[in-house]
Amino acid sequence: MLVYLKKRLRLTKTAYMKNNASLLYNLFLILGDFLALIAAFVGAYILRVTISHEAIAHQIDSRTYFFAFLVLLPFWILLFALLGLYNSNIYEKRFSELGRLLIGSFIGMLFVIFWSFLSVKPIFPAKLVPIYGFGLGFVFLVLFRNLARMARTMLFGYNVGLTKVVLVGNTAMTGELVKSLINSHRSGYKIMAVVGGKRHVGDRPILTYGNFREFLQSAPADLHGIIQTELYADESRNAEILTYAQEHHINYRFVPGNSELFVGNIDVELFRNSIPVINVRHTALFGWGRVVKRLTDILLGGFLLLLSSPLWLLIALAIKISDPRGPVFYRAKRLTRFGNTIRILKFRTMKQAYNGLTPEEGFRKMGRPELIKPYRANGDQLDVDPRVSTVGRFLRTTSLDELPQLFNVVHGEISLVGPRALDVFELEQFSKKNLILSVKSGLTGLALVSGRPGISFEERRKLDLYYVQNWSMWLDLIILAKTVRVVFERLLRRGARY
Repeated sequence: MLVYLKKRLRLTKTAYMKNNASLLYNLFLILGDFLALIAAFVGAYILRVTISHEAIAHQIDSRTYFFAFLVLLPFWILLFALLGLYNSNIYEKRFSELGRLLIGSFIGMLFVIFWSFLSVKPIFPAKLVPIYGFGLGFVFLVLFRNLARMARTMLFGYNVGLTKVVLVGNTAMTGELVKSLINSHRSGYKIMAVVGGKRHVGDRPILTYGNFREFLQSAPADLHGIIQTELYADESRNAEILTYAQEHHINYRFVPGNSELFVGNIDVELFRNSIPVINVRHTALFGWGRVVKRLTDILLGGFLLLLSSPLWLLIALAIKISDPRGPVFYRAKRLTRFGNTIRILKFRTMKQAYNGLTPEEGFRKMGRPELIKPYRANGDQLDVDPRVSTVGRFLRTTSLDELPQLFNVVHGEISLVGPRALDVFELEQFSKKNLILSVKSGLTGLALVSGRPGISFEERRKLDLYYVQNWSMWLDLIILAKTVRVVFERLLRRGARY
């Protein structure tokens, strides 16, 4: 019995140590949110009651106001917890965190106003106090969260708060994980070992073991998680790894080798009422989502079409002045959902002599066939493409040549957000083309706002595929917001390329 108690005590202590950094960070976020909301409503009271000279509706003492708010504040923090703002999976998702903070702040404010309505005595000295409190609260919360993230990343540089993991499996995915996590100061992870193969990045060797039992002989006591990338044919080996994770309270994750299959919309259901099965849809965009997305395309696309109409006139004049022989618009043959062929509208960026020709035909016509190979190798782009006019180069750099596609959006041929609209030749190069074509092509997309100029054709298609299989309206809004930022950055820098 004494041996058993010692073992349980050791496991409990180890589990506490493993979760200590995450727990402290959660407590820090809760305390920071608490103080941010207090500061917001102190500021709201000062702005409306102390500084403002306008009459107030209710003569409420500051102590009464602050006490009432402090009583309600724990419910607000509880609301944040229900929205997942203290879950570890939200830490690096800035836009998702921003949206949840906005929703939580708004609902929390409605709760406070409702409480004030039910209260016998008024809580707020004036109607503007909750409005000021809502605005200041959201701003303070966002500022604190960004400072907390910066502090956490800074601590990673001192090896504080790192998540220590072991990778199990000799697959290509293991190599990708090693490259992604090896820089612990940026990733927040520290790879303790790789079981099942030799893995290293540059001059950074990693401890390797032939099998899991060999690793267990020197396994660190403060291991946080196991990431397995390969299911062994011998089920006892898989059971051994999972059992170890369960007994030692270690987080266990499995990364499937066929990543394209498992990143879609997944449901676990009982088949024939008895057999658990995993149902993987090709895309999450179905049912109500398609209806909402189409309505968004019509309303927002139509609004943007009207808003940008003066800019169209300026661009058309610039094209005609620089190259009067050719047309203003260019109709390109592209593929969209289910492999349907459409004609998308773009501002002409090519010199008229090469307009309508394939890249191979255009480079041969100008006597520069040697440019064909680097053009294709560089993801169908060149830093300086001699076929493109001066105005066209500016339009491409800023993505303003895509504006006429708003007609295609409103007409229903493409969507505001989606995979890149490609011609048949380009898409034939990608093995998962049918998965990409399960949704409409988009005016903008995840690849455009990835923040990585000059990424390869293969990488861009992977981003398109991720969008198809992980669609959500929130993801669409994030991409649209980032598109605005990218366009403005390109207008300022004129250096990025897609």
